[in-house]
Amino acid sequence: MDNKRKIWNEIRANVIIAFGLFLYVLAWTAFLIPNEIVGGGVSGVAALVFFATKFPVGITYLLINSVLVIGAIKILGLKFGIRTMYGVLVLTVLFTIFQPLITKPVVADLFMSAVIGGLLAGAGIGIVFSQGGSSGGTDIIVMVINKYKNISPGKLVMFTDVLIIASSYLLFRSIERIVYGVVTLALTSYAIDFILSGSQQSYQVFVFSKRHDSIASRISSELRRGVTLLEGQGWYSKENTQVLMIVLRKSETADLMRIIKQEDPQAFISMGSVMGVYGQGFDRIKL
Repeated sequence: MDNKRKIWNEIRANVIIAFGLFLYVLAWTAFLIPNEIVGGGVSGVAALVFFATKFPVGITYLLINSVLVIGAIKILGLKFGIRTMYGVLVLTVLFTIFQPLITKPVVADLFMSAVIGGLLAGAGIGIVFSQGGSSGGTDIIVMVINKYKNISPGKLVMFTDVLIIASSYLLFRSIERIVYGVVTLALTSYAIDFILSGSQQSYQVFVFSKRHDSIASRISSELRRGVTLLEGQGWYSKENTQVLMIVLRKSETADLMRIIKQEDPQAFISMGSVMGVYGQGFDRIKL
């Protein structure tokens, strides 16, 4: 059963990663490239090469990342390297398919294209990051640094990509294009952090119930989350009571509420979001 679950989780993660990469490619091919807006990352470099030589973005992207993936395997491990190669190949295929199909911008207004493209690209990369994947390029640098330091991934992307956007001046001789590129980058950064903070948000839950034993057992077996039993006393009733404390991800709260409702619809529940949770099953302390 565990092997089947692992296989299913791996398939699910790869499907989600592919969807995130699709959003990323859609942002570039439908909004940024047709309007000659340069964003960051290897995609930005590939776009610059395309604008200068008409060489396909997908091929340039593949060539650059073929070198960077080797570093990802050595530093971040084989699993990350496999996910990165998967991401690079999917992006290459998607760029190769969609770039020839979309020759005109979906939105003609440059500012709106920068806004929509930036948000879509950031949402796509955020989804990829949330599943432990990578689109390659500067994402590899981000993941390497973020492995050792608690630094905002979005800010890291911004710092590494400013030079790429600024270099577009050499092609277009336009400060306006640089401004649109910076807008795209800022919104991409915002969307990445928004997606990641949402997927990693945790909750601390206190459950007051006479059926605490059965609730705790189901949480442990079905959600595979630890449960702490606290001894308490009601101030008014002076009766001793047991309180369950559970820390879990936001995505697991619906299943928790379902278990509690099935076991004790009269249970009293207190739930609050927490800024950070470190330890087994959550984030690793990085100093």
